[in-house]
Amino acid sequence: MRSVTPQTRRLMLLDTASLYFRAYFGVPESVKAPDGTPVNAVRGLLEFIDRLVRDHRPDDLVACMDADWRPRWRVDLIPSYKAHRVAVENGTGPDQEEVPDTLSPQVPVIEEVLDALGIARVGVEGYEADDVIGTFTGRAAGPVDIVTGDRDLYQLVDDERGVRVLYPLKGVGTLQLTDETWLREKYGVDGPGYADLALLRGDPSDGLPGVPGIGEKTAAKLLAEFGDLAGIMAAVDDPGAKLTPSQRKRLDESRPYIAVAPTVVKVAGDVPLPEVDTALPHTARHPAALDELAARWGLGGSLSRLLTTLQA
Repeated sequence: MRSVTPQTRRLMLLDTASLYFRAYFGVPESVKAPDGTPVNAVRGLLEFIDRLVRDHRPDDLVACMDADWRPRWRVDLIPSYKAHRVAVENGTGPDQEEVPDTLSPQVPVIEEVLDALGIARVGVEGYEADDVIGTFTGRAAGPVDIVTGDRDLYQLVDDERGVRVLYPLKGVGTLQLTDETWLREKYGVDGPGYADLALLRGDPSDGLPGVPGIGEKTAAKLLAEFGDLAGIMAAVDDPGAKLTPSQRKRLDESRPYIAVAPTVVKVAGDVPLPEVDTALPHTARHPAALDELAARWGLGGSLSRLLTTLQA
């Protein structure tokens, strides 16, 4: 009997909010529905997905969502986490993020269109899209393409498992294919090392303070010298280790931050994902609903081109 080698399926994970934010700012707000409502983010995202499917041909595709963009368990550890992006505090649920007025109404439309198409859409209460992406990546049996404008997800890059990040430089037509070789050339670290580097360096856009006086280059040098965050902190306690007095002092004073920051910075890998069909659809799952959405929101060629690509 002739042996048959099973085909390996390629999974594409979309950091959906990251992409529709880019679409919103990249497509003119003059792109509107028949009633005059802006749909630039909706149409832009559909065009992004069309291009990604055409260029990379995934077998499975998941639009990962932020069910909670600022989880309480992260804020409890580092209160400044994304604090500057809070529009309205909510004591009983997720805080409201500051989002452009004409983008917020488009998000439910995006969700309805994805559902009508049959593209898997997954968000889990208490977790960010990054955590959903991290858990799907950890469970994947084959190669994974993560599409995001968030460098935090560089920590998931793993050449051995075929996990790479496709980082949009201009739309999604020009992508930075981030693998371990690129990470080492750019930052001197591998995927897991990037999480340690980000933790030490800090990230003002996420409200992460970092270690004072430890910038990106210094963090990379320390990781090259001592291997990882644990190795660096062991060096702080070793009088013979090659640390400057200033570095030793600042790292020592930052122990409370360093003790909790890994939990905040590293994406979760144990999110309770729902059962979902991740296979890339070839035809719309709910064609009548999709036709109604297309007419109501004037999705025109953006949706038609994506449908043609899916059918191919």
